[in-house]
Amino acid sequence: MAATPSNPNGPAMGRRALLGGGLGVVALSAMPIRARAQSGDRAPDAPRTGTTAVAQHRVEVPMPTGGVSAGHPLAAMAGTRMLMQGGSAADAAVAAMAVMNVVEPWASSAAGNGFATCLDCKSGKVLSLAFAGGAPKLLDPNVDPKLLDHGHKAVAVPGAFGGWIALARRFGRLPLSTLLEPAIGYARDGHPLDPSIAMFIRRAQKTLALYPTTAAIFLPGGQPPEPRSIFRNMPLARTLQALVDAEAKARKGGADRDRALQAAHDYFYAGPIAQEMTRFSENQGGWLRMADMRAYAAKWADPVTTNYRGLDVYCSPLTSRTGLEVCEQLNIVEGFDLAALPAGGPQATHLLIEAIKIAKADVYRYAADPAFSKIPVDMLLSKGFAAQRRKLIDPARAVAYPEGAKIAGYIDDRVQLAVRDGRSRGGDTTSLAVVDADGNAIAVTTTVGGGFGTFVVMGDTGLLCNNGLRVGSSAPDKGHPNTVAPGKIALLGNGPTIVLDKGRFRLVCGSPGGETIGQTQFQFLINVIDRGMGIQAAIEAPRFALDAEPSFYQPGAAITVQMEGRFDPATTQGLTAMGHRLETVGPYAIGSVQGVLADASGARMGGADPRRMGYAVGY
Repeated sequence: MAATPSNPNGPAMGRRALLGGGLGVVALSAMPIRARAQSGDRAPDAPRTGTTAVAQHRVEVPMPTGGVSAGHPLAAMAGTRMLMQGGSAADAAVAAMAVMNVVEPWASSAAGNGFATCLDCKSGKVLSLAFAGGAPKLLDPNVDPKLLDHGHKAVAVPGAFGGWIALARRFGRLPLSTLLEPAIGYARDGHPLDPSIAMFIRRAQKTLALYPTTAAIFLPGGQPPEPRSIFRNMPLARTLQALVDAEAKARKGGADRDRALQAAHDYFYAGPIAQEMTRFSENQGGWLRMADMRAYAAKWADPVTTNYRGLDVYCSPLTSRTGLEVCEQLNIVEGFDLAALPAGGPQATHLLIEAIKIAKADVYRYAADPAFSKIPVDMLLSKGFAAQRRKLIDPARAVAYPEGAKIAGYIDDRVQLAVRDGRSRGGDTTSLAVVDADGNAIAVTTTVGGGFGTFVVMGDTGLLCNNGLRVGSSAPDKGHPNTVAPGKIALLGNGPTIVLDKGRFRLVCGSPGGETIGQTQFQFLINVIDRGMGIQAAIEAPRFALDAEPSFYQPGAAITVQMEGRFDPATTQGLTAMGHRLETVGPYAIGSVQGVLADASGARMGGADPRRMGYAVGY
């Protein structure tokens, strides 16, 4: 039998599986003398010793001192450079986010939004940082939803840079000049454009061309850049350099590190950058103004949490829906012995699908900005609630997409909660995970909303803003608590996660993927916790994702289960027999987990997803 992803230790296991699986010494010592020869056709690197199937596309990366797993190799390296210069996990996260703004601009921006989940080793506490901006105060609630997909009226208040500064002030050590140096260099001097980014630019060419400030950067000479061509964003380089200069000016005036970081923050939110964004927005008919920028602040909060099979799982609170979703999904399947079922088989997969349906119905019914609505968070996170909702699952049949639970004292049942034509617009994100020498850990998921966000580069800043006001982040129905409104923060799907085992670090992870984020992280956590997989195997295992027509806001929505093409045909046949409607997608098509996992000894291994450009770097 040949080695396969489910049987990587079969007779055909070759040099990569031996070395990558950590079994080299034991396995080689058991081989005949001829097989251990260092030359000839049985040497460790000889073609005839090669495995017939690759169990993993990435090797696990040791992180004995620290490391970063990020959505692009240059971002992972930039973050690791900060660690090697004596920086903390927060410093590494900021440097990596800044580089992602340059190298993955369709999904990341200093003017975007996001969440971070942070383990502070000194206190043992896990904290959440929300850096999500709300709708401008001038927004017209009766606006045509199509105008919120892209364009000048689609702009949400920039949040990410405020998050960078909040992280650096609370948990960082290095100056902003050091943290932004890699990003400034790649923006000014250029970097080889990843072919996937070139493809995204080419696909979006028609919309990018609508906005001259955007086309000047992403369509130089009126054409999309070629794969691997040197790509620059000079306006962004100038913006980042101006922020560093504001910090330096404050330090020269006697400010300490904290006040100098605040000076950079003020330059962005109350100084020249805010002024330029306001000027541009007003001239182009947008709603963003100085008052919106000045009023913005990133927010520290307690994460949502649940205990799953003895492990404490921490994830993002509102205004992210994903923390609630992940925790409820875990609580629901805790009532089943998943470890006793074949991994990736039809029965286990069916249970996960049904748990996702139920959790999404509940979360989409209630989740909204808590500053505007009363949300039953404690109920949605409770084990008792999960036990009641678990009863909806038929072990043998797929159920229709259910109505969210009716919880007394919250939503008026007379309100129609979803309209039939409110098709959700997707979202695009990027994620990273960091551990440092002191035992601190941070996961960050940051986004511009849909791909390229608003598609509008704000004047001469080089920055794209988040289009988080669109349907999907906001509800399609006027009666829902998550409908768009002035000052309201629409929901994100970002769910960076940390897992502790009796207070000890076990896992830090996150994923991009819009609507699939909570589903991806749920399956990944099941792979690690219930199936005992190593981090890279857990990342690369086949995934599925539910899609709803018209949207997850609509009870009774038609559910399609998108299955990566690597699932065993017996699984897809079994699911079809249970009544699931399936669609086969690419073999590596859903989500992109970046993470670091510790084993019982405390050894930390980083993993990165081959589905995108993810890479892990450790030292």
